[in-house]
Amino acid sequence: MLRDTYSNWRCGRYEITLTRPRIMGVLNVTPDSFSDGGENLDAEVAIERGLTMLDQGADIIDVGGESTRPGHEPIDPETELDRIAPVVEALCERGAIVSVDTRNPEVAQTCLELGASIINDVSGFTKPEMIDAVREWDCGCVVVHWNQGAGRGTRKSVRLDTSLPARRLVPSARRFTLPDEVPVMREVMGFLGDSARRLMRAGVSHDRICVDPGPGFQKTTDEDIIIQRNTKKLVSMGYHVMTAVSRKRFLGAVTSTDDPLKRGPATLGTCLSAIENGARVLRVHDVSAAFEAITAYWAASRADARLGFVALGSNVGDRMGYLAEAARRIDKIPLTCVTNVSNAYETEPAYGIATAVANAVAEIRTELHPVVLLDHLLHIEDELGRTRDPKSAGNGPRTVDLDLCWVEGEQHQGAHLTLPHPRMGEREFVLVPLEDLMPDPMRFFGHAGVDVLPVEQRVGRVISDLGPVSWQ
Repeated sequence: MLRDTYSNWRCGRYEITLTRPRIMGVLNVTPDSFSDGGENLDAEVAIERGLTMLDQGADIIDVGGESTRPGHEPIDPETELDRIAPVVEALCERGAIVSVDTRNPEVAQTCLELGASIINDVSGFTKPEMIDAVREWDCGCVVVHWNQGAGRGTRKSVRLDTSLPARRLVPSARRFTLPDEVPVMREVMGFLGDSARRLMRAGVSHDRICVDPGPGFQKTTDEDIIIQRNTKKLVSMGYHVMTAVSRKRFLGAVTSTDDPLKRGPATLGTCLSAIENGARVLRVHDVSAAFEAITAYWAASRADARLGFVALGSNVGDRMGYLAEAARRIDKIPLTCVTNVSNAYETEPAYGIATAVANAVAEIRTELHPVVLLDHLLHIEDELGRTRDPKSAGNGPRTVDLDLCWVEGEQHQGAHLTLPHPRMGEREFVLVPLEDLMPDPMRFFGHAGVDVLPVEQRVGRVISDLGPVSWQ
């Protein structure tokens, strides 16, 4: 039986938990990529597109400056860097997990210096210089198989028994619909395994390596289908596995869809098959559609509850009543329950708020994706009458304010959601209520990557204990 993977993909300063599928959004900053060439060639457009994909549910943004479509023209590293360096730098500054799709050592080295966390090498780290570029950076490495003609299978013909009675109308021989899978998989898995071991001998740890069988890279449709059907075998190699089938030509062949832009449904179908067989990183162009399909599939097929914390605040009207009602409504969110709620605390105003605030923290278990959970929390705010004045930058009076602070195994960057909450470690009105829910929140969240400030540097200091929140 295929085991579920609970490992982490170590990518520089990030550890990507593969307890659920992760989406890598494709951002081609090129004039000639096969399905989106020219769309993001302007750096500002590309940066905005990357940020949009984060809000749509992408976990990683894969930035590429050189097309590797069939018949592509190679470009020099300087041109490639001119295209992608501003995009990589800007997205890294926003906290995004950035992958760089390159086979040029100079480009890899420069982008790592700019903050990139992953190098996605379509040549499979066959160049020693590429290994040198990544060995010291602790970055994630995607090893791609690019078939240069070796290992192609042929359709076998099998002779049947010619002594059968004449009335049996059978052909004297028949052909299998696909080539023999053995030489195909021997070539792909052998290459990926050899490349991964070269990286490890150079000092790249096993948990940094992800393998990609390279669909479409000088492979026939038959070979691509064989590889997809053998995803379990790729997973059995023990490395993280990426599926990068988005809009590929073989999908058009099996669905009779010539236009790459219309291969979205075929892409999603193949991605779901790959997930079922153990792949956990999906590289796609249409992040929004992939997010909806994968999130729904995962909710319907896996029990995957996570611990989380939601900060509750109110400084209008019946503050304790609003906190209690908010907790009750959070408990009614689908695939979510409240397991505990801290006492409420009167805290000093912070961030431009004029009056003292009643604050508490709810401990939850949820199987929802954090982006989806946040939408439910915002809906509860609206239901409880929160009004948002654009002039107050979100810091005006509010009946209730719900901040998703932390979810187990999740990190996310975007304008819509950032996890862990970027100001969590400076807020005494969050950290003190957390002491009601766990023994040592400062140590716990420090280990979880949250920069917890000393008491004297925090904001929203606690004034008094308002007692339990009666939410049950």
